[in-house]
Amino acid sequence: MSRTEISRRHMLRAGGAAALAVPIAGFLGGCSFTQPGTGQPTGSTLDRLKQQGYARIAIANEPPYTQINPDGSVTGAEPDVVAAVLKRMGVPRIEGIVTPYESMIPGLNASRWDIIAAGLFMKQSRCGQIRYSEPEIVSTESFAVPAGNPKKLTGIAAVKADPALKIAVLPGGFEDGALKTAGVPASQVVNIPDGRSGIEAVQAGRADAFFLPTLSLNALKTEGIEITGAITDVQQTGSGAGFRQADADLVAAYDEQLKALKATPEFDQILGKWGFSGEAARSVTREQLCAVPG
Repeated sequence: MSRTEISRRHMLRAGGAAALAVPIAGFLGGCSFTQPGTGQPTGSTLDRLKQQGYARIAIANEPPYTQINPDGSVTGAEPDVVAAVLKRMGVPRIEGIVTPYESMIPGLNASRWDIIAAGLFMKQSRCGQIRYSEPEIVSTESFAVPAGNPKKLTGIAAVKADPALKIAVLPGGFEDGALKTAGVPASQVVNIPDGRSGIEAVQAGRADAFFLPTLSLNALKTEGIEITGAITDVQQTGSGAGFRQADADLVAAYDEQLKALKATPEFDQILGKWGFSGEAARSVTREQLCAVPG
């Protein structure tokens, strides 16, 4: 699993097309929907996406939320939902750009991509910077710990109570924010670049646990590592597609088609393939998830 820096990003077309070598800046500059000399988009993003026939989405390559297949195609729970909704809107393709979580919102607001489709969980700070669609996936959080859970970790309170404990997180991720919100000192946080590195940190004893969504940890589980049950002292987490604040018309159109998709068996089939519950996503609202502190 890879979280490449922006300077090394690749554009990957859903459906198995090869990665594009065109830099983002050059790509935008050659588009007829940009301002001359600035490369910034002009007009309605919704109109532009329909006319060009694709949307650029930021992803993290963290299964089951997002994934790059060996053939270069983009998949995962959130990209699959986003692709299905966009097709209903007359946008037949998505192009994935792998980027770290902490770069997703700045990159969106800088017009490096059109949509965040990475399982970027909603919380107060993020909802103040971008517009989210209604929820598409709802998740639980767990710890990856050495087999037998020798430190008996069951929640964030246990981490805060023992200053000797070290917890690995992805910088800028929901879990990083949850620890900060709970007041866990930075000295107890081990920043790692990707999921496999988090597991290796636990195996090597550099961290006592790796904090990540339950399904992501299940996908990384290996010999000698145990995944705890869902942590109960962290608020329910979930995400929708992320858009620029200025794209209110795009969000409204997207929400309309997302609502229609949620009413069909297709929505449950898409999420079920990746281990998520369609009913869980229908049970919460954007307002509820955006109220999560952090």
